[in-house]
Amino acid sequence: MPVLIGTSGWQYAHWRGRLYPRGLPTRRWLEHYAERFATVEVNATFYRLPKPATVEDWARRTPPDFVVVAKASRYLTHIRRLREPAEPVRRLMGVLEPLGDRLGAVLLQLPPDMRRDLDALDDALRRFPAGVRVAVEPRHPSWFDDATRSLLERHGAALCMADRPGWRPPAWRTASWGYLRLHEGRAAPRPCYGRRALSSWASRLAERFAPDEDIFVFMNNDTEGCAVRDARMLAGRLRAAGLRPTRVPRAAETPVGPAGAPG
Repeated sequence: MPVLIGTSGWQYAHWRGRLYPRGLPTRRWLEHYAERFATVEVNATFYRLPKPATVEDWARRTPPDFVVVAKASRYLTHIRRLREPAEPVRRLMGVLEPLGDRLGAVLLQLPPDMRRDLDALDDALRRFPAGVRVAVEPRHPSWFDDATRSLLERHGAALCMADRPGWRPPAWRTASWGYLRLHEGRAAPRPCYGRRALSSWASRLAERFAPDEDIFVFMNNDTEGCAVRDARMLAGRLRAAGLRPTRVPRAAETPVGPAGAPG
C-alpha cells in the first residue's frame, strides 16, 4: 500500500485562489480536494460529531479510493480524558459507520496536560471494534516510556509521530502501519516546512516502513497555503526515498505566501 498524504481538513477560506479556483463554490471544494488528494484528516469531528447523513455525503462525493481519517471527539479525550470510554467510542463509530472500509483510522489526540494513564488508554483502545486502526498522539512527556510503547504495540495502535518547533517526541513504530502529523515548520513563509526538514521526515519513514506498508501523513500547517505545497514537496522526497505516495496537487495549485501573492 502507499503513503497516504493529505491535509488536516479541507475547508479553509484562505485556500481560495490557491488549491481552489476563485470561482469554485465552497459546496464543490470536497470533490476538488479529493481529485488531488487520496485522504483527509477530519478535525471537525473533534469539536462536534456530524450527523451520519453528513458522513454519507462525504462518501458519496469522493472517489472510491478516497480514505477518511477522523479525529476523536474532545468529549472522549479532553473532557472525560479517556475515562468511561465505552459510550463516546460507540457514538463515534456509529457516526462513522457510513464510511465502511473507507475509514482509514481514528486519531486520539490527548490533552497536553494529561499525564500518562495507561489504564485509561488501555480501556479506551479496547472499546474500538476489531479492525479499526487507532493512532494516539500523546502531548505530555510522561507518556514516552517503554510501558506506553508496549501498550500501543499490544493493541496494534500507531504512535502518532508529531513535529512542531520545540516538540519532537520519539518516532516509534508501534504497529504494522504508521501515522505522522506535521504541525508547523520553520521555513519562510511560516509555518511552511523547508526542503531539508521534509527530506529528513521522508528518510525516517523509509527507515521504519517498507513500500508495501500503510503510512498516513497529514500536513496540519494550513496557513499561507503551506500544507498543500508541503504535501506536494514531501511526495517527491518520499518517492526519492523508495516509498510510494498517493496523488498530490500540481505545482501551479500550491503557491504559498500572503493571500493574493504570486507564491
